[in-house]
Order: sequence, then C-alpha cells, then structure tokens
Amino acid sequence: MLNHVVLMKFRPGVPEEEIRDLERLLDDLPNRIPEIRVYEFGRDVLRTERSWDFALVGLFANAATLARYQAHPEHRPVVEKIRSLCEHVATVDFYGTDAGAIESASRSWERDPFDSLKLKP
Repeated sequence: MLNHVVLMKFRPGVPEEEIRDLERLLDDLPNRIPEIRVYEFGRDVLRTERSWDFALVGLFANAATLARYQAHPEHRPVVEKIRSLCEHVATVDFYGTDAGAIESASRSWERDPFDSLKLKP
C-alpha cells in the first residue's frame, strides 16, 4: 500500500469553524473518491513545540491510484481549503512495510507504544 501523509501548520488565529469545515470536507472524501482505501485525519493532541497542528494519512493501492485521487475534482476544494488555512504543509508518500514480518519491529511493538503518554491518576 502507498501511504500518503500530509502535515499541516495552521496560520495563527484560524477560527475553529474553519478547521471544522476542513474536517467535514475530509470526512466525506472516501465516499466520493473510490481510489481511497483508508483515510484518517485528526488534530495534534500533544501540542509540543515540534508538533504540527493537523495530519491526514491516506492509503492507496499504488502510485497510479494516488495520482487519480490527487487529480479528482472532489480533491480540489480540499487542497484550496488547506492552502487557505495553513502557513506550512509537508507531505510524504511511501510504500509501507509489514512490521509483523520484520522480527525486530514486531518485538519492539509488543508493548503499548503510547504507554508513556497515558495520564497517571
């Protein structure tokens, strides 16, 4: 699978309603663009100095289906919305690996990777 990752840094002062509009646009895309296999997005929860404000991850069968998604007319309003809200956008597209097939990666994820982030009572 080809992973399409987009990281967004919003301009200062972007209204909450504008971010919700973006979320609504993104939420509807898998119903409108058949090339999308998996589509997840969300706001940063840790808000560290290095954090981006928002991310999306889409999974596609291959580079050809990603190209069709990017050229799809339903994708255009999303791109325009992102441009209007963001001061910085970063993307990366990569073919994923099956971590279960890599012995060392499999062992490293036997514990909960987010355990250190959980709140203590």
